[in-house]
Amino acid sequence: MSQELKRLNKYLSEAGYCSRRAADRLIDAGRVTINDVVPEMGTKVSSEDIVKVDGEIIGERQQDFVYLAFNKPVGIVCTTDTRVEKDNIIDYINYPKRIFPIGRLDKPSEGLILLTDDGDIVNKILRASNNHEKEYIVTVDQQISQTFIERMSGGIYIEDLDKRTKKCKVKKIDKFKFSIILTQGLNRQIRRMCEYLNYEVQTLKRVRIMNVKLDISSGQYRELTKEEFKGLTELISDSDKTFEESQETIRKNGR
Repeated sequence: MSQELKRLNKYLSEAGYCSRRAADRLIDAGRVTINDVVPEMGTKVSSEDIVKVDGEIIGERQQDFVYLAFNKPVGIVCTTDTRVEKDNIIDYINYPKRIFPIGRLDKPSEGLILLTDDGDIVNKILRASNNHEKEYIVTVDQQISQTFIERMSGGIYIEDLDKRTKKCKVKKIDKFKFSIILTQGLNRQIRRMCEYLNYEVQTLKRVRIMNVKLDISSGQYRELTKEEFKGLTELISDSDKTFEESQETIRKNGR
């Protein structure tokens, strides 16, 4: 009987080692081997092959996946490369199984981030990153004007990224604090938007990702509830349908 072949990045993802995107970076860096040979990008493997990352054998998953909500403190870096950053999220949590963050939250920022060992759900969430809501509470260095709220809501052109932010929901909480709900994830987006309007962010906390709300103390983590996971997968499913429909439209239109 022939062995099922999988792309190497999918193999690493389903093994719970990392996301497919991260796997591609590892492969490109020459840190992955198949039967002790460094492969090319796009190589396929079977269950009979021995796959290693940095010399460590990676086996296909046989256990249940882990889904965590973590309240990241300021100063912790969202990276799985424990060789580079001392204050990395993996060493801080010290979870007994290998997990990795879904997306990222800047070092000076705090709040909700999800972690898992399910590479497939990471890909689906990241694919939907320009559709799902993420909510933040932000404190700035000067009083918030109505003009500030309107301009933040309407979209800001970020010159160094050569992009305009999508329209978003912004609400003033008090003189120096506001909430903002984004549906895209540009690098340092909120800080850049504020800087454009001559405001400086003092504190930035993410309090919600889609249907998952921050409800634990700083530095603590918990497993997602069944209701949260069900809601999350439904939202991702809707995003997948939208993605597939858009791809089909592109194919039909020939562009």
